[in-house]
Amino acid sequence: MHDRKRIELIIERMAYKRACRVLETSGVTGYTVLPALAGFGGGNRWQRDTDMSASRDMVMIITIADEARTTAALESLEDLLGDHIGVVSVSDVEVLRPERF
Repeated sequence: MHDRKRIELIIERMAYKRACRVLETSGVTGYTVLPALAGFGGGNRWQRDTDMSASRDMVMIITIADEARTTAALESLEDLLGDHIGVVSVSDVEVLRPERF
């Protein structure tokens, strides 16, 4: 097994394409985007598809990368999150095929 980092980003749907470009520019070799259905944070509850414009919809982006790419991605994501609602978490993971990450 090989050590890598897993980044989980929950962000406004309207910003996810920019977040994905940040990951790609940072050298991340893949990611998955999932709809976030509902949540609670900052004292507020939210639920997908309750706003006519869907402007409050959130998505989760998950990626796994080596240390250098993770560091590069986090530096750029910090700038993006200054303009948007979002949460980033990073955790240690082990992968079977390191060449994919």
